Amino acid sequence: MATDIAFALGVLALLGSRVPASLKVFLTALAVMDDLGAIIVIAVFYTAKLSLAYLVGALVVFGLLIALNRFRVMSLTPYLFGGAVMWFLMLKSGVHATIAGVLLAFAIPFTGKEDDEASPSHKLEHVLHKPVAFISLPVFALANTGIVIGADALQSLTATNSLGIISGLLIGKPIGITLLSFIAVSVGVCRLPLDLNWKHVFGAGLLGGIGFTMSIFITNLAFAGETNVINSSKMAILLASLTAGTIGFLWLKLLGKPEIGDDDMDAMDFAATEAKA
Repeated sequence: MATDIAFALGVLALLGSRVPASLKVFLTALAVMDDLGAIIVIAVFYTAKLSLAYLVGALVVFGLLIALNRFRVMSLTPYLFGGAVMWFLMLKSGVHATIAGVLLAFAIPFTGKEDDEASPSHKLEHVLHKPVAFISLPVFALANTGIVIGADALQSLTATNSLGIISGLLIGKPIGITLLSFIAVSVGVCRLPLDLNWKHVFGAGLLGGIGFTMSIFITNLAFAGETNVINSSKMAILLASLTAGTIGFLWLKLLGKPEIGDDDMDAMDFAATEAKA
């Protein structure tokens, strides 16, 4: 789990039952897809030299892993071996090797049953949970933040680049998330759960403005060698993230009361049926 997803879910955890349970599911899915989108941006726009042969090789390995999944091969070993080969080929292709990890996650079998601890995906998640949470994420945060706060810190936050980052996270994210969700509901692609309203969706959009892992990752790639720009961009990301988290928390605390949910409606219908009987 990326740190920005963890921070966003942490804010919802502070709100507890004061927000709908379905909002937590929505925000989790939103944050994961947001990070996947960032990874695609990295693959498409930050690939300097592309080796087609290596890229095809990586995709062939991915296809083999998908075939293993389809044939329900439940041993974790071939997936880990294939993932390592795919990572090497992806790295040599010029595409950022992070893509290999994302593709591998799609290939490893997952049954979707909460009580199933035998699936390879569940086993790998269990093994990696503590090392990732207590080692990888803290090391990444410490290694990639590295902000130097100098005398011109405030001035750097008013630079065009910094203002663009802050505007994107604080304004672009909530408006974009709310607008696209509204369009999806309007055209019938999906519907809002009964315990959600548009205030909840906008609140999730505000929390979507929390950016850390992928935002800093892309900053390091986009401004490679430009130390001052990277430093000011990181400050803008952290300032915008702190502001987005605070505003999102206050918004949902004040306006995030759950509506009557699907489960509540089923219970009311059942009670009405029993009363008639």
